[in-house]
Amino acid sequence: MTHTALADIASCLSGYDPNALPVAQAQEFISRMVPRVQAVESLAIRSALGRVLARDVVSPIDVPAHDNSAMDGFALRSADMAAEGDTLLMVAGTGLAGAQFEGDVPAGHCVRIMTGAVMPAGLDTVVPQEFTKLVDGQVLLPAGVVRAGDNRRLAGEDLKRGEPALRAGRVLRPADLGLLASLGQAEVPVRRRLRVAFFSTGDELRSIGEPLDAGCVYDSNRYTIWAMLQRLGVEAIDMGVVRDDPAALETAFREAAACADAVITSGGVSVGEADHTKAVMKTLGEVLFWKIAMRPGRPMAIGRIGEPGREAVLFGLPGNPVAVMVTFYAFVREALLAMSGATAGPLPLIRAASATPIRKKAGRTEYQRGIVERGTDGQWSVRITGSQGSGVLRSMSEANGLIVLGHEQGNVAAGELVDVLPFEGLI
Repeated sequence: MTHTALADIASCLSGYDPNALPVAQAQEFISRMVPRVQAVESLAIRSALGRVLARDVVSPIDVPAHDNSAMDGFALRSADMAAEGDTLLMVAGTGLAGAQFEGDVPAGHCVRIMTGAVMPAGLDTVVPQEFTKLVDGQVLLPAGVVRAGDNRRLAGEDLKRGEPALRAGRVLRPADLGLLASLGQAEVPVRRRLRVAFFSTGDELRSIGEPLDAGCVYDSNRYTIWAMLQRLGVEAIDMGVVRDDPAALETAFREAAACADAVITSGGVSVGEADHTKAVMKTLGEVLFWKIAMRPGRPMAIGRIGEPGREAVLFGLPGNPVAVMVTFYAFVREALLAMSGATAGPLPLIRAASATPIRKKAGRTEYQRGIVERGTDGQWSVRITGSQGSGVLRSMSEANGLIVLGHEQGNVAAGELVDVLPFEGLI
């Protein structure tokens, strides 16, 4: 597989500066470099939830297949409705869903009909039963309760034969599986599941169950990365903690690139003298090291590593726990969805009033942890969770959203509207 060189991608970005890269420019760079999974497999629809549709699904039938009733009531011929005053009709029979009324309906007659039942030939309107009365064995329809064509669903109204029902690139949701079933589709073509390998670097890290020596900490990043990957429906490959040793790092990177489409690391991309991670990355592929104009999460590595023709996309994230999550949602999430073949757009933001003033330096994007609440007036407000240090994971756990302060934005006054990225359904 041939790729556009990273230097060529950078040359297309006006004012590209890896030492002071705006968030939007980093996002554009990544969107230009990531490849798409091409392999396709066919799955039973019950196994396809959350997978990416590989091809358009074209409806083989009209949905609904026949004109049918949208209500329980009485089907009639609109020409039989009185021009003025009430209408009185005889009942010719009953039509049920799955057991339609057969035969002709004479003038001045109607058919008792249930929701979903096929409309009898010649009838074009349904009167809901709650609007009718029985008078001496006939149905009384008060004037003005329906118009011609009311409460009738037309054949092909939802979907016509030959019309695309679902477009390629869609991440299949529960309603989509129901739609596929309504078309009689037992299987669906989907993109191969993206494979993402990840590991943490650092001699100070310990896995759960290991004793904590002086100066050591438990590795939390692999668990948050794993959880974030689960939300995307990719195949997550946990490669554990890799010590800060060139040989161990090279082995881990080579194994990760050989088995995955993307590799995510946490730690080792800052300017620390003891970190060998950056040096090893450089030897294994084409890798750039960025200082992004954002807080938290300034250092990041991006590139391709592995054997020629079998490279994996590399995302080298910072080591601080909150910075890992912020950079993942700012850059990695959308890139992995694109690699999966999905047409998903950026995460949705809501506008909320800041409960307090917020200090903000123009010239960088800031992501602050917040608690979003709806007031008695129905308006959203947001307050900061406290300490915003990039290592304070507890504040991320307490938050239910991120306050996103744009690159050019300065200080925020109390009551001023800000953008908020809600966590519900995300983290």
